[in-house]
Amino acid sequence: MTNLKGKIEEYKKKFAEESARVRDEKGLAELRNEFLGRKKGCLTSLFDEMKGLSAAEKPGAGLLINAFKDHIQEKLTLLEGGLPGRGRAARSIDLTLPGRSLYWGAPHPVVLFQQEIENIFMGMGFAIEDGPEIETDYYNFEALNFPPHHPARDSWDTLYITDNLLLRTHTSPVQIRVMEKKKPPIRIIIPGRVYRRETTDPTHLPMFYQVEGLVVDAGITFAHLKGTLEYFLRTMFGEKLKVRFRPSFFPFTEPSAEVDIECIVCGQKDKSCRVCGGTGWKEILGAGMVDPQVFKNVNIDPEKYSGWAFGMGIDRTAMLSYQIPEMRFFYENDLRFLRQFNLK
Repeated sequence: MTNLKGKIEEYKKKFAEESARVRDEKGLAELRNEFLGRKKGCLTSLFDEMKGLSAAEKPGAGLLINAFKDHIQEKLTLLEGGLPGRGRAARSIDLTLPGRSLYWGAPHPVVLFQQEIENIFMGMGFAIEDGPEIETDYYNFEALNFPPHHPARDSWDTLYITDNLLLRTHTSPVQIRVMEKKKPPIRIIIPGRVYRRETTDPTHLPMFYQVEGLVVDAGITFAHLKGTLEYFLRTMFGEKLKVRFRPSFFPFTEPSAEVDIECIVCGQKDKSCRVCGGTGWKEILGAGMVDPQVFKNVNIDPEKYSGWAFGMGIDRTAMLSYQIPEMRFFYENDLRFLRQFNLK
């Protein structure tokens, strides 16, 4: 133990002498390697000597060696800060440089648009529901009147995980889950991510956002559907907006309708408009009265209750509202694009 103390004192003296001769980073690196190097460093040799000590001497020896190590590291840090180009001189502020702006975060434009939709429907007494993005075939298709091998399944470009599990193609499965757990009256919207096997282009992506709505109660008619959706669209796009309903088909609603709004870009005045193709109208959502079979699947009596549902793409509608030409802009993480929506 006495021999170990003497060696530590010798190394301290040696370190002080050699550190006084350090003038550059190369000399500093050589000094660090000499004392702290893993193979032949002075500290390593001290730990090797410790192996020959008795069990009673080892704790005290360990404290001495670690204190020496802390001493070396502290002195090396001071030496490094005193080298040319280091320390305070290197950290000084260049007053000729422009200041750095602090950018505040902001909600994503798709999130902002979703919040607008939610606020309108909550103002009408709707609740917001959510559900799993990985769904079973039953909830995504069968309970919604898509029996196995139904030809309408082909148009959904489903991404299957297993034979029975898939990435949901719409938020309609949440409608089934809610109707299984709650009895009418039901008044909900379901915003969220959905997935389809889509080829990427300006208006299609394999992942996008959708919002669906569902109302179930006694005496619900198509007039309630029409009045609610017209109020929603005119609140979103303007009170004088023209809205039209066209007959359509969906397996889970009957009767069904496609809903169009007048082109908010050209105002039905430009035959060469790229947004509406010169028709003056833009399809915005699909809707209809809930098929009685869907009610039977969730044990709701279709003789007593009726209801309506709708579905709308949030991304595509946001594109129309913000007049954005490419859906891909939303997901490219280009801060120059995203910061345009930060109004603070």
